[in-house]
Amino acid sequence: MPYSEFTLASVKKTFQLVMIEKAGLFATTKLICSDYLTETLNYNTPLALASNSEKARSELIITPILLDVSKQLIQFKFFSGIKFDVDETQGLNGFCDYIISHAEEKLFITAPVIMLVEAKNENIMSGLGQCIAEMVAAQLFNTQENNKVESIYGIVTTGTNWKFLKLTDKCVEIDLNEYYLSDIDKILGFISHSINSLNYA
Repeated sequence: MPYSEFTLASVKKTFQLVMIEKAGLFATTKLICSDYLTETLNYNTPLALASNSEKARSELIITPILLDVSKQLIQFKFFSGIKFDVDETQGLNGFCDYIISHAEEKLFITAPVIMLVEAKNENIMSGLGQCIAEMVAAQLFNTQENNKVESIYGIVTTGTNWKFLKLTDKCVEIDLNEYYLSDIDKILGFISHSINSLNYA
Protein backbone atom coordinates (compact mmCIF):
# COMPACT_ATOMS: atom_id res chain seq x y z
CA MET A 1 0.00 0.00 0.00
CA PRO A 2 1.22 3.57 -0.56
CA TYR A 3 2.48 5.85 2.22
CA SER A 4 -0.85 7.67 2.44
CA GLU A 5 -2.68 4.55 3.64
CA PHE A 6 -0.64 4.16 6.82
CA THR A 7 -2.14 5.22 10.13
CA LEU A 8 -0.16 5.87 13.29
CA ALA A 9 -1.24 2.48 14.68
CA SER A 10 -0.52 0.51 11.50
CA VAL A 11 2.91 2.03 10.89
CA LYS A 12 3.93 1.27 14.48
CA LYS A 13 2.81 -2.36 14.18
CA THR A 14 4.15 -2.96 10.66
CA PHE A 15 7.66 -1.69 11.37
CA GLN A 16 7.77 -2.57 15.09
CA LEU A 17 8.50 0.98 16.14
CA VAL A 18 8.77 2.43 19.63
CA MET A 19 6.95 5.75 20.07
CA ILE A 20 8.11 8.45 22.46
CA GLU A 21 5.60 11.28 22.83
CA LYS A 22 6.61 14.40 24.70
CA ALA A 23 5.69 18.06 24.57
CA GLY A 24 8.37 20.55 23.57
CA LEU A 25 10.93 18.06 22.25
CA PHE A 26 12.16 20.48 19.60
CA ALA A 27 10.99 23.78 21.09
CA THR A 28 14.48 25.14 21.79
CA THR A 29 15.67 25.19 18.16
CA LYS A 30 15.35 28.61 16.52
CA LEU A 31 16.43 30.40 13.35
CA ILE A 32 15.65 34.07 12.86
CA CYS A 33 13.07 34.68 10.15
CA SER A 34 14.32 36.97 7.38
CA ASP A 35 12.55 40.24 6.65
CA TYR A 36 11.78 38.90 3.19
CA LEU A 37 10.02 35.79 4.54
CA THR A 38 8.11 37.88 7.08
CA GLU A 39 6.83 40.12 4.31
CA THR A 40 6.08 37.13 2.06
CA LEU A 41 4.08 35.29 4.70
CA ASN A 42 2.20 38.44 5.72
CA TYR A 43 1.06 38.81 2.13
CA ASN A 44 0.68 35.13 1.14
CA THR A 45 -0.99 33.63 4.21
CA PRO A 46 -4.35 35.44 3.91
CA LEU A 47 -4.46 34.47 0.23
CA ALA A 48 -3.77 30.83 1.04
CA LEU A 49 -6.36 30.73 3.80
CA ALA A 50 -8.97 32.44 1.64
CA SER A 51 -8.39 29.90 -1.12
CA ASN A 52 -8.56 27.09 1.47
CA SER A 53 -6.86 24.57 -0.81
CA GLU A 54 -3.87 22.34 -0.12
CA LYS A 55 -2.21 23.55 -3.32
CA ALA A 56 -2.44 27.19 -2.23
CA ARG A 57 -1.05 26.42 1.22
CA SER A 58 1.79 24.46 -0.36
CA GLU A 59 2.76 27.13 -2.86
CA LEU A 60 2.12 30.24 -0.77
CA ILE A 61 3.22 29.14 2.73
CA ILE A 62 5.22 25.90 2.84
CA THR A 63 7.50 26.43 -0.16
CA PRO A 64 8.53 29.99 0.81
CA ILE A 65 9.48 28.72 4.28
CA LEU A 66 11.64 25.96 2.82
CA LEU A 67 13.24 28.37 0.37
CA ASP A 68 14.12 30.77 3.17
CA VAL A 69 15.99 28.06 5.05
CA SER A 70 17.68 26.79 1.89
CA LYS A 71 19.19 30.24 1.26
CA GLN A 72 21.03 29.89 4.55
CA LEU A 73 22.14 26.26 4.18
CA ILE A 74 24.45 25.33 1.30
CA GLN A 75 23.86 21.57 1.19
CA PHE A 76 20.09 21.58 1.30
CA LYS A 77 17.89 20.58 -1.63
CA PHE A 78 14.19 19.78 -1.59
CA PHE A 79 11.98 17.86 -3.96
CA SER A 80 8.23 18.42 -4.21
CA GLY A 81 5.55 15.96 -5.34
CA ILE A 82 8.08 13.31 -6.33
CA LYS A 83 7.62 9.55 -6.52
CA PHE A 84 9.71 7.70 -3.93
CA ASP A 85 9.40 3.92 -4.35
CA VAL A 86 11.75 2.21 -1.91
CA ASP A 87 10.16 -1.17 -1.12
CA GLU A 88 6.70 -1.82 -2.52
CA THR A 89 6.46 -5.17 -0.68
CA GLN A 90 6.44 -3.23 2.62
CA GLY A 91 4.14 -0.50 1.35
CA LEU A 92 7.01 1.98 1.13
CA ASN A 93 6.02 3.49 -2.17
CA GLY A 94 4.09 6.39 -3.62
CA PHE A 95 4.39 10.14 -3.94
CA CYS A 96 5.86 12.38 -1.25
CA ASP A 97 4.81 15.99 -0.74
CA TYR A 98 8.35 17.13 0.06
CA ILE A 99 11.69 15.40 0.52
CA ILE A 100 14.57 17.45 1.92
CA SER A 101 18.01 16.15 1.06
CA HIS A 102 21.41 16.88 2.55
CA ALA A 103 23.29 16.66 -0.74
CA GLU A 104 24.52 18.74 -3.64
CA GLU A 105 22.61 16.82 -6.34
CA LYS A 106 19.60 18.72 -7.69
CA LEU A 107 18.29 16.27 -10.31
CA PHE A 108 17.77 13.16 -8.20
CA ILE A 109 17.33 12.20 -4.55
CA THR A 110 20.34 11.37 -2.44
CA ALA A 111 20.63 11.29 1.36
CA PRO A 112 17.08 12.29 2.34
CA VAL A 113 16.92 13.64 5.89
CA ILE A 114 13.50 15.28 6.27
CA MET A 115 10.15 14.01 5.00
CA LEU A 116 7.41 16.65 4.98
CA VAL A 117 3.74 15.71 4.64
CA GLU A 118 1.00 18.21 3.94
CA ALA A 119 -1.89 17.19 6.17
CA LYS A 120 -5.11 16.39 4.34
CA ASN A 121 -8.29 18.21 5.37
CA GLU A 122 -6.19 20.33 7.74
CA ASN A 123 -5.92 17.33 10.10
CA ILE A 124 -2.39 17.15 11.50
CA MET A 125 -2.93 13.86 13.32
CA SER A 126 -4.08 12.07 10.17
CA GLY A 127 -0.73 12.78 8.53
CA LEU A 128 1.45 11.21 11.23
CA GLY A 129 1.21 7.63 9.95
CA GLN A 130 2.05 8.67 6.40
CA CYS A 131 4.96 10.81 7.55
CA ILE A 132 6.47 8.05 9.69
CA ALA A 133 6.13 5.55 6.82
CA GLU A 134 8.03 7.97 4.59
CA MET A 135 10.67 8.39 7.29
CA VAL A 136 11.11 4.61 7.47
CA ALA A 137 11.46 4.56 3.68
CA ALA A 138 14.08 7.32 3.81
CA GLN A 139 15.97 5.38 6.48
CA LEU A 140 15.93 2.23 4.33
CA PHE A 141 16.92 4.22 1.22
CA ASN A 142 19.92 5.72 3.01
CA THR A 143 21.00 2.29 4.21
CA GLN A 144 20.75 0.85 0.70
CA GLU A 145 22.77 3.78 -0.70
CA ASN A 146 25.33 3.58 2.12
CA ASN A 147 24.42 7.09 3.29
CA LYS A 148 25.08 6.84 7.00
CA VAL A 149 22.48 9.32 8.21
CA GLU A 150 21.89 8.77 11.92
CA SER A 151 18.36 10.16 12.15
CA ILE A 152 15.48 10.98 9.82
CA TYR A 153 13.29 13.93 10.69
CA GLY A 154 9.63 14.40 9.84
CA ILE A 155 7.20 17.29 9.55
CA VAL A 156 3.43 17.24 9.21
CA THR A 157 1.91 20.61 8.40
CA THR A 158 -1.24 22.34 7.23
CA GLY A 159 0.89 25.35 6.33
CA THR A 160 -0.25 27.24 9.40
CA ASN A 161 0.18 24.39 11.95
CA TRP A 162 3.38 22.34 12.18
CA LYS A 163 4.27 19.13 14.06
CA PHE A 164 7.78 17.64 14.29
CA LEU A 165 9.10 14.06 14.51
CA LYS A 166 12.43 12.23 14.60
CA LEU A 167 13.26 8.60 13.73
CA THR A 168 16.44 6.96 15.04
CA ASP A 169 16.75 3.22 14.49
CA LYS A 170 13.32 1.92 15.59
CA CYS A 171 12.49 4.83 17.88
CA VAL A 172 10.12 7.60 16.79
CA GLU A 173 10.06 10.79 18.85
CA ILE A 174 6.91 12.88 18.40
CA ASP A 175 6.67 16.42 19.73
CA LEU A 176 3.15 16.72 21.13
CA ASN A 177 3.23 20.48 20.63
CA GLU A 178 1.95 22.07 17.46
CA TYR A 179 3.81 25.11 16.19
CA TYR A 180 2.17 27.97 14.34
CA LEU A 181 3.32 30.70 11.98
CA SER A 182 3.63 32.92 15.04
CA ASP A 183 6.40 30.44 16.03
CA ILE A 184 8.14 30.82 12.65
CA ASP A 185 11.61 31.06 14.25
CA LYS A 186 11.04 27.62 15.83
CA ILE A 187 9.78 26.15 12.55
CA LEU A 188 12.84 27.44 10.70
CA GLY A 189 15.03 26.30 13.59
CA PHE A 190 13.75 22.73 13.44
CA ILE A 191 14.45 22.49 9.71
CA SER A 192 17.95 23.95 10.03
CA HIS A 193 18.72 21.85 13.10
CA SER A 194 17.65 18.70 11.26
CA ILE A 195 20.18 19.44 8.53
CA ASN A 196 23.02 20.72 10.72
CA SER A 197 22.82 17.93 13.31
CA LEU A 198 23.58 15.17 10.80
CA ASN A 199 26.28 12.75 11.80
CA TYR A 200 27.98 10.66 9.16
CA ALA A 201 29.96 7.63 10.27
